[in-house]
Amino acid sequence: MIACGTAPDLVRRHAQWAVTTLTVFVWLVLSAGALAQHQPADQSQHRRPSDIKEYIESLERPDRDRDQKPSQVVQALALKPGMAVADLGAGSGYFTRRFAEAVTNSGKVYAIDVEQDMLTYAKESLEHQHSPVTTEFILARPDSPKLPTASVDLIFLCNVYHHLEDRSTYFSNVRSALKSGGRVAIIDFYHDQRSGNVGFPRRHLVARETTIAEMTEAGFKLTKEHSFLERQYFLEFVPIAP
Repeated sequence: MIACGTAPDLVRRHAQWAVTTLTVFVWLVLSAGALAQHQPADQSQHRRPSDIKEYIESLERPDRDRDQKPSQVVQALALKPGMAVADLGAGSGYFTRRFAEAVTNSGKVYAIDVEQDMLTYAKESLEHQHSPVTTEFILARPDSPKLPTASVDLIFLCNVYHHLEDRSTYFSNVRSALKSGGRVAIIDFYHDQRSGNVGFPRRHLVARETTIAEMTEAGFKLTKEHSFLERQYFLEFVPIAP
């Protein structure tokens, strides 16, 4: 007869097996949880700021002007009194306020964002500025800025292009919002080391060449490129004539 072990031996082996199994199970659960928290949070935090107040503070930090050069950007856009400008992804209103000054009270500015808190802040900042310019605040959908047809001379995006999904379709649909002679200006971070620390993984960024290709697919052509921003490309597009 072959001995299968005493009762205490069997109990001890069973206990060891149970502890090992539990340890492996706990390790798998914790590992899966850590992976889930790392990857989706990375993407969701980039898509939608988890702390709007903190995000607004980052957009309005005093040293931003050094890299963003807002006065030079507005000058390069050659805005004139009476123009209508859409600030797409207006955020805190950093450029919205400057556009309002440029087009004067005979012009109009559309501040567009998918976050109501951002629009509220931008509206309050304009009121504090006592701007007489007509400003319309639009709570957009992720796939549409909800601009009226033939309503603007310029659609402007700063660090917004890489947030959009299906960009060629998006801008193909946006064309109808441009007046005759209207254009789209896109400023966004370079996808390589030139952008420096952008606060999120560079894989979310869109290369300059990709932006041009996608806008071409959407029915636009590149007409101007400004090179005075060190960390960002600055491109202007107009619709291709049918």
